[in-house]
Amino acid sequence: MTLIRIPQSWQIPEAEVTPEEVFYNRRRFMKNLIGAGLGMTALPLAGCDTTTGVPPAASKYSQYPNLIHNPRFADAKRPITDQSLSSRFNNFYEFGTGKGIWKAAQALPTDNWKVEVTGLVNNPRTYDLDDLNQRFPLEERVYRFRCVEAWAMVVPWVGFPMKLLVKDAEPTSKAKFVRLTSYYNEKISLGPKWLPFSTVPWPYTEGMRLDEMTNDLAFFATGIYGHSLPKQHGAPIRAVIPWKYGFKGAKSIVKIEFVEEQPSTFWNAIAPNEYGFEANVDPNVPHPRWSQATEKIMGKGASFTWEKQPTIIYNGYGEYVASLYS
Repeated sequence: MTLIRIPQSWQIPEAEVTPEEVFYNRRRFMKNLIGAGLGMTALPLAGCDTTTGVPPAASKYSQYPNLIHNPRFADAKRPITDQSLSSRFNNFYEFGTGKGIWKAAQALPTDNWKVEVTGLVNNPRTYDLDDLNQRFPLEERVYRFRCVEAWAMVVPWVGFPMKLLVKDAEPTSKAKFVRLTSYYNEKISLGPKWLPFSTVPWPYTEGMRLDEMTNDLAFFATGIYGHSLPKQHGAPIRAVIPWKYGFKGAKSIVKIEFVEEQPSTFWNAIAPNEYGFEANVDPNVPHPRWSQATEKIMGKGASFTWEKQPTIIYNGYGEYVASLYS
């Protein structure tokens, strides 16, 4: 597994890179809840992974010599965010808090990774990474990424459409939803130090409707910027659902389960008033603590700068997904 080894000098204070109004609202929210003994709901917005940028042209795609570049998803109408920014600005709550979580996330063990596909399917099976990368043709897609914290990036993912795995699994007629389960080991993924691990509904789970999973946009990523996913980005396989807020993109997936009823999901269980199950990007539906009408797009070049722009419904992917919610 390729790791991004980043000099320690890359780390910067969270307040310098998180949008200011989000930073102070979130800190105030955490402080109030912890003081009231409600630490579980005080967790910040952990699902918002920040993954962006492209490698230098000389090394681009060297790991994937036969990679398909999907022309339908080659232009996000915004510049791709520099990889040096995304590599040091991440959330991965299994390994602690703060945006500089990349270093702690290197504890994630990825050798001999297995992904179990189970539930209401005719073809249950367990894949290893070679199975996934060889059975499903890999392609690159450049997607917008929108965090529920009201900031955004543009990311070049490598992976395969979710609908290919659905076809391989052959869900039964009873299957209406899918539950994604992330890696969990209380001895390795210790969670935030200030919060008792047992009070949070680990492992991290996310879910979606089956018709959302078979939409053309829904994607399983095993790489980024032309190389394998680094651990802080959710190695070795994660979900990418670009019309939804970032917390819907489950990282380090170990289980994909087809079910009949809407599954419980991590953030929706902790704070349902803030993290809906559907969680589509919508400028007209504010977060309880801030507006979603605008977003701050991360920088040009390799420095943390922010450009404020109006939020677009479904993150700009309405032509692909609006019919799912009519």
